Amino acid sequence: MGLYSKYILPKIVHVTCSLKPNMRQREKVVPLASGYVLEVGIGSGLNLPYYDSARVTKLWGLDPAPEMTRMARERARKVDFEVDFIGLPGEEVPLEDGSVDTVVITYTLCTIPDTAAALGQMRRVLKSGGELIFCEHGVAPDTNVRRWQDRINPIWKRLGGGCHLNRAIPELIEQGGFQIERMDTMYLPGWRPATFNYWGSAVPA
Repeated sequence: MGLYSKYILPKIVHVTCSLKPNMRQREKVVPLASGYVLEVGIGSGLNLPYYDSARVTKLWGLDPAPEMTRMARERARKVDFEVDFIGLPGEEVPLEDGSVDTVVITYTLCTIPDTAAALGQMRRVLKSGGELIFCEHGVAPDTNVRRWQDRINPIWKRLGGGCHLNRAIPELIEQGGFQIERMDTMYLPGWRPATFNYWGSAVPA
C-alpha cells in the first residue's frame, strides 16, 4: 500500500464524506435501521451518531481499510449498542444467511469493485422481511453533467480510492437482487458531477 493510500486518502475521504450536505443525507436514512444491522463500508463511522439506539440491537461494521476503522472505533465508544468491526470488503460478508434485519450503505457502492457480488452478500444475510437502506451518489440525469462525470471518472478513481462518479445506482441495486420500494433523488449543494444523490430503501426481490 502506498503512502498516499495509507496516510492521505483516508483523511480526504473522511473530510469529504463529512461535509454538511452529506451528513444531512445520513440523518435522513440511518435512523430507519433497526434490529441486527450490517453497515457495509462503515468507513470512519460517520453514520454511528445517527442510529437510533432504541431500535438497534447490534451493529456489524464492515470495511477493508484499517485506517478508516480506527477512526470508527473511537465513535463506536459513544453509542449505546454493541458494535463489532469486520475488516473485509463488501464482497466478503462472514455472517450467516438470514441473520440481519437491516443493511445500511451510504456512499459505498461507488467504490466496491464487484457490486453484484457485494449486493448478493447483502441479500443473502438479510432476514425475510429485511431491508436495505441506501444513500449513494451516482450518475446524474443531465447530459452535460454526465459527460463531465465520464470524462473525469478515470482520474477521479485513481485519486479517490476507486470511487466512481458515474455509477447507475438504481440499476446496480436491482441487478444485485433487490426491488426498490422507495427512492428520492436530488443534487446536493456542491460540485455537480459528484453530488447527484439517490436514497431510499429496497427489499430482496
